Amino acid sequence: MAQLTWHRKLEGLPLMFTVLTVVTVLIGGLLEFIPMMLIKDALPKLASVKPLTPLELAGRDLYIREGCVGCHSQMIRPFRDEIERYGDYSKPGESAYDHPFLWGSKRTGPDLAREGGKYPHLWHVRHLDDPRSTSPGSIMPRYNWLLDNPLDLSGLGRRLTALQRLGVPYTDGQIASAEPDARAQASRIAADIASQGGPPALDQREIVALVAYLQRLGTDLKGTATKDAQPSTQPLGR
Repeated sequence: MAQLTWHRKLEGLPLMFTVLTVVTVLIGGLLEFIPMMLIKDALPKLASVKPLTPLELAGRDLYIREGCVGCHSQMIRPFRDEIERYGDYSKPGESAYDHPFLWGSKRTGPDLAREGGKYPHLWHVRHLDDPRSTSPGSIMPRYNWLLDNPLDLSGLGRRLTALQRLGVPYTDGQIASAEPDARAQASRIAADIASQGGPPALDQREIVALVAYLQRLGTDLKGTATKDAQPSTQPLGR
């Protein structure tokens, strides 16, 4: 051992080498993590980006619960092929209020960063009910239970409160009226779906919250974040 260099000596002492490696990694991690926590403006915010509505937030929770992020990314890279296919590349400020981020790391299906307003509400209902009805050859599984599961909005106020503590600019008034506001938006979307020939009375079903969230994606940069998606003339598939 006396003839070995200091590094070789450490390699011969596995316990000490492991401890020193862990300490080094922790110090490096803290040096990267702490500044991001202390500097509030580390992530630039865009004036047009607003927090999700209570119903859209409920839909985001369903998006996470059903594992949609496992097959769909929400980040368009600044490459020509991606921009031509999906639209303008993603900006850091678009995710300023996302907890957690849903950028994703896999695209079994297309990127959804600019999905909002691309199709009418009914298209999303039919796609989630039976993906092959709107996208022939799709390998996406059915999520037809979303049309039957009751929509639980009882905890929305607590969710908004938690996000407010994390820095999302929800007001106390928005938190207090979270459930009635969500019900009102759900009624508007359900009425629009029914007017397009879709199933009636979906305002009490989980599907309407997920549709609200999907229709919000990418719309902040277009200046339409507070508007429900309008009917489209694109074919609905069935």
